[in-house]
Amino acid sequence: MEQAAPQAAAAQSRERAIAEIRKQQNLPLAIAGGLGAAIAGAVAWAIIAVVTKMELGIVAVAIGYVVGRAIRELGKGIDPVFGYVGAACALFGCGLGNLLGAIAFYAQAQHVAVTDVLLGFDVALWSRLFGVFFQPMDLLFYGIAVYEGYRFSFRYKVRG
Repeated sequence: MEQAAPQAAAAQSRERAIAEIRKQQNLPLAIAGGLGAAIAGAVAWAIIAVVTKMELGIVAVAIGYVVGRAIRELGKGIDPVFGYVGAACALFGCGLGNLLGAIAFYAQAQHVAVTDVLLGFDVALWSRLFGVFFQPMDLLFYGIAVYEGYRFSFRYKVRG
């Protein structure tokens, strides 16, 4: 019976600490930061692809990490929704990076500016380009990026 009081006090203290952390959470800022990191990562992916003349899957892994860290720092979240946002933003960044790289290669091959292809906003062309440049191995790297986007989005690991 004597041990119950300290355990109850510790549990109550832990609950107060978690409540304080939850007050600091900012989901809208986490979403904005995650999307910003995903877009920046996608642009970096396209630049790296054009400069190296190949698609490097490791860039997808980096996008997942950067997205997760941005969400962690800006959102200060501990709830599962922050991880879901991180996973979604990482997947978005990978897909966008793959598409932007494909658009850049297409623009080079057609001897037109990338901005012309982007401003032309031809969804059918973009879909074909994505399909041509997408490889089954991309799924592995996308999966790692999604996992990292989820895992690194949390401020603290709260143990139950």
